[in-house]
Parts: sequence; C-alpha cells; structure tokens
Amino acid sequence: MATPSSPSSAEYTSFFQSLIPEESIGAKKIQIDEFTRKHAQNNTRVVLVTSGGTTVPLESRTVRFLDNFSIGTRGATSAEYFLKQGYAVVFMHRHRSLQPFCQRVDRNILDVLTVTEGPETVITVSPSHVKDLAPVVKDYHKYRDQGMLLMVEFTTLTDYLLLLREAAQSINNLGCHGAIYLAAAVSDFYIPPEQMPEHKIQSSEGPRHLHLEMTPKMLKPLVKEWAPKAFVISFKLETDTSLLVDKAKKALDTYHHQVVVANLLETRKTEVVIVTRNSEETLKLSDSDVLSGREIESPLVSRLVEFHHQWISQNLK
Repeated sequence: MATPSSPSSAEYTSFFQSLIPEESIGAKKIQIDEFTRKHAQNNTRVVLVTSGGTTVPLESRTVRFLDNFSIGTRGATSAEYFLKQGYAVVFMHRHRSLQPFCQRVDRNILDVLTVTEGPETVITVSPSHVKDLAPVVKDYHKYRDQGMLLMVEFTTLTDYLLLLREAAQSINNLGCHGAIYLAAAVSDFYIPPEQMPEHKIQSSEGPRHLHLEMTPKMLKPLVKEWAPKAFVISFKLETDTSLLVDKAKKALDTYHHQVVVANLLETRKTEVVIVTRNSEETLKLSDSDVLSGREIESPLVSRLVEFHHQWISQNLK
C-alpha cells in the first residue's frame, strides 16, 4: 500500500482555510498569548500539554460523530509532574476529559461530602476522605494561585487543530524555553466541511456510506513553521514490539523534532521508551513501584526535563 505523500506548505494553508473555527478560538488565543508573555518576562519554562481525544462530526449541525477513545490520563498526570518541575503549563484538553489534580478525585464527589444543617447550612468533606483529598486540593490551589496553570479546551478535530496552531505559535515566542508535549489522541481521519450534510442524518434513508479523508500530519508544520524554536515531544503507540523503536526513529527523521516517547498498548502505563536522535532509554516501573502507586509519568517527565535543560544549554551557547 502506498504511503500518502506529505502535504506541501501551500496544501497545509489550504487545509486550514477550509476549516470553520469555533467562535471562542480568538479569546483562547488571547488567553494563551497573555499567559506565555507573562512567563516569558520571568524566564519561566512553559510547556504546552495536549490531552484527550478528538471528535469528527458527521453533520454540520452535529448530532452524530466519530470519537477517539482517550480520557486523557497521560496528559493530565504529566501536566501535574511538569508543574512540580517548575514549568508553567498550558493544558489543552478535550472537553470533560481528565484534568490535572481533579483526576485524583476518582470517586463521585458527592460521596465525600456531608451536609450539616443549621442557621447556615455547611458542606464539609467526610473525615475519612480528608487525608486523600487535602494534598490534591493544596496542590491545585497552589499552582492556580501562582498562575502556573492555564486550561483551554477543545472538542472536535477542527477545534484541536486550529487551537494547536495558535498555541504552538505562542509557545514559539518563548524560544528554547518553550516545550510542546503532544499527548492528545488525534483522529487520523475526518470529513471535510463541504462534504458534510447540514442536518441530522436520517436512519430512514437506509445504510450510510462514509468517505473519510486522511487528516494531515501536523508535526511537520508545527516543527518547521509554527514552533521551530520549541522543544517538541511526540508519542508513538504500537502493538508490535519489533516496530516500536524503528517507528519512533522514523518519526524523528521525518519531522526533525527532539523526542519521541514510544510505548506499547499493553504496557503503556508501566513502561515507555524515550527515543532521541542519539539515544534510546527504557523507563519501567517495578512491581513495588506499581504497588506503591508510582506513575510512569513521574520518571518520564523528570527525564524529559533533563533533556530539555540540555537542549536549552546547547541553544544558548
């Protein structure tokens, strides 16, 4: 099977011109620009973390859509560890996907609250849950109050792509102190706006045949045009061990970014391979790590921060 050729710069421009932006994209761009500008003045490292899946609408007035299965665990968890490493974080996430710190409340929030009636009704956290919730709440308020975390959301593939372009260009203004961590699960296929029916597809019309176009790979314009100064980290998920590292190296050769985090579907929560042009490094949680609740994102982000520091030093010489 022939591999689709990589789009040219003009074709990327044409693709983006065909997309219909949501009304709030301008306001989100302003938020991101103000956030990165503030941290640039303080010489703070800033990372854009993308997280969660994207939807592909089947109609212009969307009732039905295709979806990518991702609740955003890796992105949300990684964002927490970047914050703890001193980074400011632009957390670009799918609507209603997991968010930093909020994801730690892994039960119905109503189950941990109690109501005390009186002259003034008071809602409190059940004593049995205070120990678990207190550090999460403290961390969340700490980074929020310090202005270190900006959360912006998307839903559709179009939302994601347009917001990614704006956010990446903003990160580029930080020079080598900016990083991009592409953990979102982006749809490989889409339906061009001009090919969508306007109204809900009627089941009375019988079986429906869909023609899906390939979504252009965004790493090329991101690295070459939108954020050529940023430290870029992408992910490669495979099911075949023998293909994993080779596919990661091929991505580096093709797109010329800095790091690929390669992982297998079955072991992605406990093992990853960090691949650069000059190295391959496997990080794996031990059985005791897993039992103690350690997360693979902890050593992963720590190592990526070291690589980013090295890259900053090289670029500031």
